[in-house]
Amino acid sequence: MAHTDAPSPDMSNAVPRPEYPRPSFVREKWLNLNGTWQFTFDPGDSGLERGLVHQELDGRILVPFCPESELSGIGDTDFHPAVWYRRTVRIPADWAGRRVLLHFGAVDHDATVWADGREVARHSGGFTSFTADLGEVADPAGEGAEVVIVVRARDARHGPQARGKQATEYANSDCHYTRTTGIWQTVWMEPVSEVHLRRPRITPTSRPGRSTSNCRSAPTARATGSRPG
Repeated sequence: MAHTDAPSPDMSNAVPRPEYPRPSFVREKWLNLNGTWQFTFDPGDSGLERGLVHQELDGRILVPFCPESELSGIGDTDFHPAVWYRRTVRIPADWAGRRVLLHFGAVDHDATVWADGREVARHSGGFTSFTADLGEVADPAGEGAEVVIVVRARDARHGPQARGKQATEYANSDCHYTRTTGIWQTVWMEPVSEVHLRRPRITPTSRPGRSTSNCRSAPTARATGSRPG
């Protein structure tokens, strides 16, 4: 198994994919969490029993690149039934009084997220985004407020799940290619009001220059598997 040492300095100094990840619904305040995270493989999928939710992890990975990719600093293309991520995030002081949403662009395949040891989200599906409401867990009441984010991603080699053309054999063959495990799209946070817009929908009509706008607003859910707003 490949090592999980820290990514090379020229990769870890800059935030990869720094652009705002949701251009159709931009909010002014946000925090990009791409970059170096603690990381470890969990080949026996026993990490929860071994208490990894509450432990420092011994490796490093460059998010949002999956561990199979060399860009992650790892490049291990074997099968990984489970992997773990951990990062301590400082909440900006000017977010005080707002709810903090933690967004994941995509995690392959089954994800569980903890904040300061409390489970805040579960999501199944490696191609869709999801959001965790950190609620009072990430209350930036004062300077230096921090929250520890832990993610477990499970990706079975066999069994029913949407995997596209990802290979279930070790080597690439025909149209099947190397697998993607864990976080593979941007991770970011943003503050919102207690009642906030979750998703806009614009429907064109047959009348020239006219359209219908429908914006969904609701109190923040504890966790959702729909596209974040």
